[in-house]
Amino acid sequence: MRVFETSVQELKHEVLRSVARLAWNDDLQTGILDIPEEIIPGPEAKMRCCIYKERAIISQRVKLAMGGDKANPNLVEVLDIACDECPVTEITVGPSCRGCIATRCVHTCPKDAITVVDHRAQIDHKKCITCGKCITACPYGAIEKKTRPCERGCKAGAISMGEDKKAFIDPAKCTSCGACIYQCPFGAIMDKSFIVDAIQTLQGAEKWGFNVYAAVAPSIAGQFAPADLGQVVTGLKMLGFHDVVEVALGADMTAKNEAAELEEKGMLASSCCPAFVDYVEKNFPEQAHLISQTPSPMIMAARYIKRKDPSAKVIFIGPCVAKKMEIKLGKTMGAVDIALTFEELYAMFESRNIDVSKLEYTELDQASGFGRSFARSGGVAAAVTEALKERGSQFQIKAQPCSGFEACKLAFLKAAKGVGDFNFIEGMACEGGCVQGPAQLIRSPKNQGDVDRHAKQAEGRTIEGAVAQAEQPPQPQA
Repeated sequence: MRVFETSVQELKHEVLRSVARLAWNDDLQTGILDIPEEIIPGPEAKMRCCIYKERAIISQRVKLAMGGDKANPNLVEVLDIACDECPVTEITVGPSCRGCIATRCVHTCPKDAITVVDHRAQIDHKKCITCGKCITACPYGAIEKKTRPCERGCKAGAISMGEDKKAFIDPAKCTSCGACIYQCPFGAIMDKSFIVDAIQTLQGAEKWGFNVYAAVAPSIAGQFAPADLGQVVTGLKMLGFHDVVEVALGADMTAKNEAAELEEKGMLASSCCPAFVDYVEKNFPEQAHLISQTPSPMIMAARYIKRKDPSAKVIFIGPCVAKKMEIKLGKTMGAVDIALTFEELYAMFESRNIDVSKLEYTELDQASGFGRSFARSGGVAAAVTEALKERGSQFQIKAQPCSGFEACKLAFLKAAKGVGDFNFIEGMACEGGCVQGPAQLIRSPKNQGDVDRHAKQAEGRTIEGAVAQAEQPPQPQA
């Protein structure tokens, strides 16, 4: 088994793999109760106060691995029993306080929550509203705000502390970006998994007479190292997939359409990242019209598959949690049947004892290098620029790649005031782009290099050429 980046990721993998094994064997009803003891055999606790709490947390993870709470609208859920170790978010006075006579902190506090006792500032947290004015006022930098990692990581401002001091995710603000899942050091937040649905779909293909296709995101490059992508494709077919399609091909289609749309409208924001689109719609509704009407690469690839094979079932596989939300939207529903992550795919391989690094190579070469570059920040803008060039357009694109919500927010604030020197906003919820998605097996700066090398392998193929080749009717067998 691979060495994971964190113990939380390893624990998640063990749960997903156990659930997947039971699903393959049609043994879920009788086997799920045994998973907590299998993963936490005891007698010593490894991470918590006792094995009973550890097993209770595993039970909650099993529930999420099987689709989670149907009554909870959030795709990302808090495991209440696991969320109990972080300090309460509050403003505190550190050891650098000198008890100065200026007492700027006292004078700036709007709620009279600060007093000086024995030459040291003290904060009454019953009065404090955590406005942060005292932090700015203190000349020694002795006052600081202790923020929970999940709250600090959620740039959409969707996470707060509930009355029970547990993390609470506001569905009205949550964009399903998954940043909180990665940031929580206690693994108290997890995305709902549809791995059981995927396995049952694969098992039912022959019985019900349909083909199941895997649509793999371009950020898959390097994720299953030392195996290369061709070996992963072979592994997917061993799992029961009829065929595999590059979502990068859908990216070529998206780039081609967005280039035409940008030329027509004069100002556009990309549509490839569902968390970014959701963020704009919730925080800048008056500017949501700027979002491209062109479907995302995932949707484009899925619709292409279903044009070729109307009875097909499509399972998307990528690094993104928000894709699980995107496939259920009214405007996209019916294109992708199930969305999985790289973490879930790896668990499926392990549940079937498939070591992809030892498999033969199956070629997967459908997209242009520009389509494959969608996975990193700046890649979408480069592809749209190329698509404009290929169509012979004289339109001058001025792109603004936005890596992370804070950069996206700044771009839309500028656009609202008409001060931005750009006409195309490339929005990515994850800093660095999909290559740093929350469900990557490996989150590393080298991921961009892996994607760039994968893109270079398609050097010479144009966006128009890739799309035209895909749309050709299949050649009859000799």
